[in-house]
Amino acid sequence: MTAPAPYACDPAACRGRRHSEPAAPMPVLRDPFQRDRDRIVHSIAFRRLRHKTQVFVAPDGDHFRVRLTHSLEVAQIGRTIARALGLNEDLTEALCLAHDIGHPPFGHAGEDALKEATVHAGGFDHNAHTLRVLTQLEAPYPRWNGLNLTWETLEGLAKHNGPVAAPSWALREANAQMPLDLASWPSLEAQVAAVADDIAYDNHDIDDGVRAGLLDLHGVLEVPLVAECWRDVCTTLADVQVPRRFPELIRVQIGRMVGDVIAESRARIAAAGVQTVADVRAAGRALVGFSAEMADQERSLKRFMYARLYHHPLQIAVAAQAREIVAGLTAAYVDDAALLPAEWRARLPAGEPERTRHIADFIAGMTDRYAVARYREVIGPVEMPDGL
Repeated sequence: MTAPAPYACDPAACRGRRHSEPAAPMPVLRDPFQRDRDRIVHSIAFRRLRHKTQVFVAPDGDHFRVRLTHSLEVAQIGRTIARALGLNEDLTEALCLAHDIGHPPFGHAGEDALKEATVHAGGFDHNAHTLRVLTQLEAPYPRWNGLNLTWETLEGLAKHNGPVAAPSWALREANAQMPLDLASWPSLEAQVAAVADDIAYDNHDIDDGVRAGLLDLHGVLEVPLVAECWRDVCTTLADVQVPRRFPELIRVQIGRMVGDVIAESRARIAAAGVQTVADVRAAGRALVGFSAEMADQERSLKRFMYARLYHHPLQIAVAAQAREIVAGLTAAYVDDAALLPAEWRARLPAGEPERTRHIADFIAGMTDRYAVARYREVIGPVEMPDGL
């Protein structure tokens, strides 16, 4: 195994956890970052991701991706990049696995509805809610709330997209519990998690879009990056039927993007002259990312995906229905808290904004199918399109 780079996060130098924990009753087999990863994998919030929207709402098809499978694919890509750069793979994996835990049901459509419904209470943001879930709402331990993750994991989740100048109320709360240096750049491991997320959904959403019949290969080839990779695939697999070439297109494209990130990041790290994790946080810019050429190609791909898939008429119709469900549930529970399950009703704060935030916590934790079931129970009939 390659020795870790000096600017990799070192578990031996971990800044610790908010709550001190008793010594393990057995020999320590896992370092702090490995324990964080395992706590995330064993959490209820992580298990719920198997029934939360990635692209398609409440998909009937067994082969479509959901938040859980997306997070696993992000983790695989993240570990590959981290290993090539000499970074800590376990911290990278923990960040990749947890990055979407704060998503409400129905993906971004559900988030938009929840944000609007709670605007008087400070709104809702899935990134900040990830911190809220991991520091407060998950409660597997007898003496404190949260998973009691390390500072490095919480810091990476708080600002994997870069410094946070204007944190939301939920992120301010998490930061008050354990200051996360929000104004600085995050670790390289967190930066890898962010770009691995982009690579995963850029490519796997193409796969799901074609599988669903909302995209076709001819249309996707309008994107220059896809066309380049397809030419390579057709040259290599000229004797193979087109349907069997398509999975290879996704693999080649992921490989090209990963290779670009590794080469570009090595160059940036060398140019910045960073020698420590502190140097990384003080660098003033992202040191992990795409080259300028690949960044342009990736933006072109995203524009195509928004126009042809994310804003497809069928997707827009389903998203509207999803927003109605989330908005309706929020309004119903705010109007009549007796509709909440007993355990949530027992902890309901008396005053605002805490009362609305508590209700939003309940709704954000719902899976797609649970939200549909509760809407039918509390409000009335609702139908989601078959197959999405």
